[in-house]
Amino acid sequence: MVVLTSFQAVQVHNQAAAIKCGYHPRLRLKNGTVSIRCGIAEPSGEPAPVGQKTKYKDGFFEKAFMTLFARKMEKFAAKSNKDGTPVEKKGWFDYDYESFVDVSKRVIQGRNRTQQQQVVREVLLSMLPPGAPAQFRKLFPPTRWACEFNATITVPFFDWLVGPSEVVEVEVNGVKQRSGVRIKKCRYLENSGCVGMCVNMCKIPTQDFFTDEFGLPLTMTPSSVYIYFEDMSCEMVYGQAPPPFEDDPASKQPCFADICSLANPNSSVCPKLQT
Repeated sequence: MVVLTSFQAVQVHNQAAAIKCGYHPRLRLKNGTVSIRCGIAEPSGEPAPVGQKTKYKDGFFEKAFMTLFARKMEKFAAKSNKDGTPVEKKGWFDYDYESFVDVSKRVIQGRNRTQQQQVVREVLLSMLPPGAPAQFRKLFPPTRWACEFNATITVPFFDWLVGPSEVVEVEVNGVKQRSGVRIKKCRYLENSGCVGMCVNMCKIPTQDFFTDEFGLPLTMTPSSVYIYFEDMSCEMVYGQAPPPFEDDPASKQPCFADICSLANPNSSVCPKLQT
């Protein structure tokens, strides 16, 4: 999802500062590179290996954004859990990451793929002041500078949602530029354990929002280096137009059969990608 995640200041070095996340939420400058240490509570300061759930220590701002987005999504969410039990009403700052993901799971109940993506679009638009997309288009026309700048600020402002990430060099229309963001192990995918939720509630709506509303092409894509659904990493490429859904490799991904409660092991493609 498109998010502004923290009020941390970021000093940019030559527009293409490499920003990395680690153990504590603090800002460091070393050898001309800005690094932002987000709330990972693992001793290594890195996401846990695949198969193990990464531990985070969220601060005030992280929980504030979890609450803000969860409450925005609540009006679209089912009022009972999938087992029929009523949902306990939460107050401000009662939300944590797991309850934020739980709201997402209730949003997809009874909605097809397109409807799920539309909900995310409406939530994102509700977070912006009137006229914001038009102003964004004026400030950030799809130039190399705009792509690299947005990649740079994505890292600190997305860390509560997706976990540690870093700016990387990518090739867009034959030109190498630092407008890529590699998400090391996506927190949303790791916690939802659901390919369909990743694609319908994050990947496609985020791509479409930047491309269609902001006029800045964005593709979140598997790559030959980062095996998206196997190691839960992801690469965002600003400036690259996303492919049609039917041509996107993500549209053909099977379920995480061992961790998805809605998994269908007899289906070669996640059922939530087919409707």
